[in-house]
Amino acid sequence: MVGLRIVDDYLNKSFYKLGLVVGKHPGYFLIVPVLITILGMTGYQRIHNNIDPEYLFSPVNGEGKYERAVVESFFKVNYSSRFDVARITRAGRWGRVIVTTKDGDKNMLRVAVWNELKLLDELIQNMTVFYDDEYFIYRDICAKWLNDCFQNDILNLEYIMDDVENKLINLTFPGMINPVTWDIHAFPVFFGGTERTEDGIIISVPSVQLVYFGNADNKKYDEKGAAWEDAFLDLIEEIQDKKNIFKHIRITRFASRTLDHELEKNTKSVIPYFTSTFVVMAIFSIVTCMMTDWVRSKPWLGLLGNLSAAMATLAAFGFCMYAGVDFIGINLAAPFLMIGIGIDDTFVMLAAWRRTSIKQPVPERMAQMLSEAAVSITITSVTDIFSFWIGIFSPFPSVTIFCIYSGAATCFLFVWHLTFFAACVAISGYCEHKNLHSVFCFKVQPLSKSRNRCFLYRWFCSGGVDPDDLDNPLDNQEHGFMVFFRDYFAAFLNYGCVKILVILIFGVYLLGAGYGITQIEEGLERRKVAKNDSYAIEFFDREDDYFKEFPYRIQVIISGQYDYSNPVVQRRIENLTQTFENTSYISSDRLYTKSWLREFLQYIKRNQDYLNITINTNEEFIRELKELYLGPTSTNSLDVKFDETGENIIAMRFFIQAVNISGTEHEKEMVRALRKICRESQLNATVFHPYFVFFDQFELVRSLSIKNMIIGAGIMMLVSFIFIPNMLCSIWVAFSILSIEAGVVGYMALWGVHLDSISMINLIMCIGFSVDFTAHICYAFMSSKAKSSDSRVKESLYALGLPIFQGSVSTILGMIGLLLANNYIFSVFFKMVFLVVFFGAMHGLFLLPVLLSLFGPGSCTSAGDDEDIKLSNIEKSLPHPYCIPHPQFTLNGSNLGAVKDPNIPSPIERYSKKQFKNFGDMDKDLGLGTSEENSSESSIQSQKKAALEDSALERRYREAWRRNSDLNLNQYRNPQVLDIFGNDFDVDYYRHRAKIEDNRRSYSMQRPEVRSRYNEPKRKQSPPEGGYYPRPNRNLGRSSSYHNIVHPRFIKESRFP
Repeated sequence: MVGLRIVDDYLNKSFYKLGLVVGKHPGYFLIVPVLITILGMTGYQRIHNNIDPEYLFSPVNGEGKYERAVVESFFKVNYSSRFDVARITRAGRWGRVIVTTKDGDKNMLRVAVWNELKLLDELIQNMTVFYDDEYFIYRDICAKWLNDCFQNDILNLEYIMDDVENKLINLTFPGMINPVTWDIHAFPVFFGGTERTEDGIIISVPSVQLVYFGNADNKKYDEKGAAWEDAFLDLIEEIQDKKNIFKHIRITRFASRTLDHELEKNTKSVIPYFTSTFVVMAIFSIVTCMMTDWVRSKPWLGLLGNLSAAMATLAAFGFCMYAGVDFIGINLAAPFLMIGIGIDDTFVMLAAWRRTSIKQPVPERMAQMLSEAAVSITITSVTDIFSFWIGIFSPFPSVTIFCIYSGAATCFLFVWHLTFFAACVAISGYCEHKNLHSVFCFKVQPLSKSRNRCFLYRWFCSGGVDPDDLDNPLDNQEHGFMVFFRDYFAAFLNYGCVKILVILIFGVYLLGAGYGITQIEEGLERRKVAKNDSYAIEFFDREDDYFKEFPYRIQVIISGQYDYSNPVVQRRIENLTQTFENTSYISSDRLYTKSWLREFLQYIKRNQDYLNITINTNEEFIRELKELYLGPTSTNSLDVKFDETGENIIAMRFFIQAVNISGTEHEKEMVRALRKICRESQLNATVFHPYFVFFDQFELVRSLSIKNMIIGAGIMMLVSFIFIPNMLCSIWVAFSILSIEAGVVGYMALWGVHLDSISMINLIMCIGFSVDFTAHICYAFMSSKAKSSDSRVKESLYALGLPIFQGSVSTILGMIGLLLANNYIFSVFFKMVFLVVFFGAMHGLFLLPVLLSLFGPGSCTSAGDDEDIKLSNIEKSLPHPYCIPHPQFTLNGSNLGAVKDPNIPSPIERYSKKQFKNFGDMDKDLGLGTSEENSSESSIQSQKKAALEDSALERRYREAWRRNSDLNLNQYRNPQVLDIFGNDFDVDYYRHRAKIEDNRRSYSMQRPEVRSRYNEPKRKQSPPEGGYYPRPNRNLGRSSSYHNIVHPRFIKESRFP
């Protein structure tokens, strides 16, 4: 433990020296960060915005990408002359429409509907697009089979649609030959939600889809295809949403660039809320940094704290762009986070500033401020940085990029607050030293000197202290909210029934979290990438409703050189095919399986006698296969790969049809089962579909999330233990982290958030955020020297209750803009940050104080026993004599030792069993501040053991003395006896003195001989001369001077000349 305190001591000393330098030369620390920020902002000219959803949301080394590499190494797609839709490996360029009826009749098999479908097809194919100084239409850039563009041959049903509508011709599922055009119609490809009889006769078709594929063989075609897609989407929007030219059909549209567009829209949707969020946070920080004292208020510092966070974020982003890191839309969530974190650090530093003595010069106050705030802001920044560091190693590029930008912003924010914002505090300190108004910077009078001024002046202008009376309690008011947390909120929690209620609510919370964890769903659905009001949402709804019966045409590749004439190899391939068909995810109907080997062997078997051929050797097999089955017009030629000699097959491909797949969990199970079959096969088999690249996240997200949470929790506990070396505290911190993380995971599922790459980012962040509140409240409780647990609760909440409350509010306010953006990605950020901050605050304010009071130090000591001990000690050491103050006593004198034998212990030293420390070592706090101006009670200096004992000693003495002497003192509340040593009637005395002097002034100023004498500067006395004016029938008042001689506050503030 002693060794670990080296970190604490080193931080204190380093920050102390930094504070001295900043306090002496604030201008340099103000200007340099501004210049660096401007330099960093020049990096925005090198921004590279990446909106590729496949790259961002699929794992870098996922199995799907490996499988695609295998397929493309043998069967590269040829869009120019050999294109087949079932054999694509990448998205390419395409447009797709799903058409339903809107006239009340759901059946699409009608002449009127088909006429509108033909019109829609003509409009799409004849649409003129201008790109790169060139006009073109669909057939100029279409994907082709031989010389023909890919066509939606289902539209040729127009020739028989009149007979179909009149029930003269029946359409049979899954396919039939058109009696007019002789086209083979594969109905599952084009029809969705088909109703049919047991015999396969189609009764009704509620939906039809049409697809248009563009050429993507080279960059030029790809760019032209992208331009055509944009025009395609605009055309559908115009003819349906604007012109509404169709009476019978409703069209939903989608293209390969739709998700790219949606990611870009997501980025743009949150930008307008930057300004409003900054304004809200500025108002919040200004208000929370203000006090009724208009000199000590720091409203401009609250605003500058936001500005510091904004500058740090801008600089960090610019340097990341200089480093060549791609920029993605979800990075725009980082500024909202940084503003919340930055304002927390602002509160901590302001709290430490308010804790410093106004009697000291500004550089010394700056040194003490940074020394006290060292651990507070460092532990927050370090935990956040480590959280983002964990995310950098994620296999998901979206997580990695976000964590790089956010981690850099957190580092810059830490440095900017220690330099730029610290310099702003120093300048404000110089203004405070001159007693200038905190808003308008003109000199004002303290409250004690402005009692006769207008009430508007007292309300809006008075502040600071009287340099001749620095300790006037009228000018040093205690914060009301902190008193509330100590005297009311803590007292409320200390009731036994309230503790039981809190534990019961916590049990319900855990039950809800456990239930939510069992209900969590995995995977980032494509619809989640789109905005909530996007046209893509309707398309996804139609696809889910009508086209999930036959969703995926899956390729199976067998690579390696096999002798396909060998019956053993043929049998193994057939067994593999049947194994796929026998799973619940694949259609068992052989009509939906296309295997050239199965078809070829059946063809040879049926025509053996007629053809008079044999395929018993590899040479015969290859020769007959090429001659009979792999003609240039046959698509089977796309599924066989020969070596360079053309004499051996090195790869083959067949197709299976997935059926009735719905939901991400079902998709994950399907991919897992198919890959398992390939691994167990004796052949070198691979399965692939272009969507498998996205499905890989389903396999990784759960395991990665659990691993990141375990690693993160371990790192957070280690960091907490290093900065707060207390084993028991670390255990409670670990408990809190696990509890909060369980709550976040469980309740995010109940709130509609899936476990995906976006929520993984937030889980990583939440690990760091969960430490802030809980570690500090635990340490405050552990560090308290109070005997009873109830007293420890009061001290802990007095120190940290208000900072925790305002820190949580500031973070949530900073994230509200993300909720207003109206899209899933940013709403996940808000929901999860809200959950972790809310649960962290509830743990810090309710649960941990209760659990620590029951199971922590002091839980076996009652408050009554503590008070009895106090009274016993005081009664032994303090005889309570009536005595007159020594005439040599003065405030702020030199040294008590001038009249005291150092070898003879004073009563207070006998009481405390230790030498009393000087003023600078007193008045320390118990814990680490988190986020508010008054978290000074939770500053780093309070960790010193001696200071804690002195502070606790003062409270024990004050409470015991009040119990022992208040009864007599209250009987003789004589305001003429000046209690300069810190007892309870300081305020009464000053009020009474003001009243006496007002009366004397009104009387004396009427007499000229008195007026001049009255205006002479008076000698500062203790007690004041007003105390010696005799009054008739005045009761004898007992002086408490002796008792205050040994009062700790007196020892800190009083000296003999």
